[in-house]
Amino acid sequence: MFLYVLKKVVYLHGKNLSRGDHFFNGYLEIFYMIKRIIGLSILLTIGGALLLSFTTKERVDLSSYSTAGLDLYYIAPNFNEIEYDDTYFSPELGRSYVGFKEAVAFKESRGSYDVVNQFGYMGKYQFGKGTLALIGLGNVSKNQFLNSSQLQEKAFYANLSRNKWVLRRDIKWFVGKRMNGVEVTESGILAAAHLAGPGAVKKYLRTGGVEGFADAFGTTIRYYMKRFGGYDMSFVEANKKAKAVM
Repeated sequence: MFLYVLKKVVYLHGKNLSRGDHFFNGYLEIFYMIKRIIGLSILLTIGGALLLSFTTKERVDLSSYSTAGLDLYYIAPNFNEIEYDDTYFSPELGRSYVGFKEAVAFKESRGSYDVVNQFGYMGKYQFGKGTLALIGLGNVSKNQFLNSSQLQEKAFYANLSRNKWVLRRDIKWFVGKRMNGVEVTESGILAAAHLAGPGAVKKYLRTGGVEGFADAFGTTIRYYMKRFGGYDMSFVEANKKAKAVM
């Protein structure tokens, strides 16, 4: 009925207009445009009704697909963090303190006492001058340090002892928890402190792994915590004033 009336109106306007056929043609175009809009509206209404008629009344139970409790955090390692077959582990030394220090040494220098890397880090455990000064070896020359395996072993223990004291609360709070997909252990914390310093490890732990660290080679705290986790560190005593006595 609406379409009929609209056609009639257009027809009458077309007969009575005195300015020519172009006015009539303009009204005719408007008529067809309205017709298309109405037709499209009808099609959409029918389509919506059909769609609703096929909607299932059953609800899908998604509870069985829950990810609660799953470890969904994954960090792709860089090339320096990929575990190769030459990762050091001694069955004889096992998870003892000696096994720990030899594993760290193998990662740092392949266990060589006389190595100096391109950044100036020295010896079997790759000490920097700043760390050596903290443990009483600030006046020791480079050659003295590199030529003394005994001094390097004392330096490693003293640094562990000092870091264990600095991180004593964090060891108590975080050991046994998981962070960035890695279980936190005392040996992992101390190994990471050897890499990054106790301050950086403290930030990492207390921010839930958000405040990360990577050395000049791209090695991260998370990687050291994973690689050197699970060793028995009861041999190392926490000591605020630990020094490597010559």
